[in-house]
Amino acid sequence: MSGIIDQVSTTIEALTQEFEIITHNLANVSTVGYKRRCNAFSKILDEQPAAVETYSPGSVELNWVLDFSQGNTVETGRPLDFALHGKGFFVIETPEGPLYTRNGIFSTNQNGQIVDSQGRIVAGEAGPITIPTNVGISQLNISSDGSISAGGTTIGKFRLVDFQDDEDKLASAGDNCYRMPDANIVPVATANIVVKQGYQEASNVKIIDELVDMIMVARLYEANMKSITATQAASDSIMSVAMG
Repeated sequence: MSGIIDQVSTTIEALTQEFEIITHNLANVSTVGYKRRCNAFSKILDEQPAAVETYSPGSVELNWVLDFSQGNTVETGRPLDFALHGKGFFVIETPEGPLYTRNGIFSTNQNGQIVDSQGRIVAGEAGPITIPTNVGISQLNISSDGSISAGGTTIGKFRLVDFQDDEDKLASAGDNCYRMPDANIVPVATANIVVKQGYQEASNVKIIDELVDMIMVARLYEANMKSITATQAASDSIMSVAMG
């Protein structure tokens, strides 16, 4: 019976991690550019009533993946707010290497360079994008391809990249950014992406879907806990009979 308990315990561990994923998503429902984390273990388990008998310790997939589907765009009117529509990322330069993000809430540093909320340089195709001192932020015009100009003069262009079929290999790096762990995978220039100035891309978390998943996880967790209790009770009965 210990084998059954081990199997159910592994299932409970997976459900606990999925619950944590769901709560993390709900906590970021208002985070600009956030991409939800997902783990379909509970759905697989729910479709297989005999899962307790078929899963064995160590066989449950506990890894979560990122859902990079498009979030809604929300107008802010702020000149240095940018939303991306389509597949792709802004590039953030850091001493540890480039990071990639969909969060386009930017500002300028003391040198006039466009930076993210952490003060890190937002990459342009020709290096950092520097706004001339005689150009006001309200004068900036950003075209749909990411080109930045003011008064008819081109200032720079955002470096926008895409990982195509390797997008699912990106790993969370904190601050709503991602990094590519595999150095052999190099991003390419984006195709068919639109930059919208004065907009933010909202989180792609759907509250109702997350709450439905949470209810399912809670129900399966409770069922598996009852299974452990029943198994332990049966084991105690057998031991009682054996001991006379």
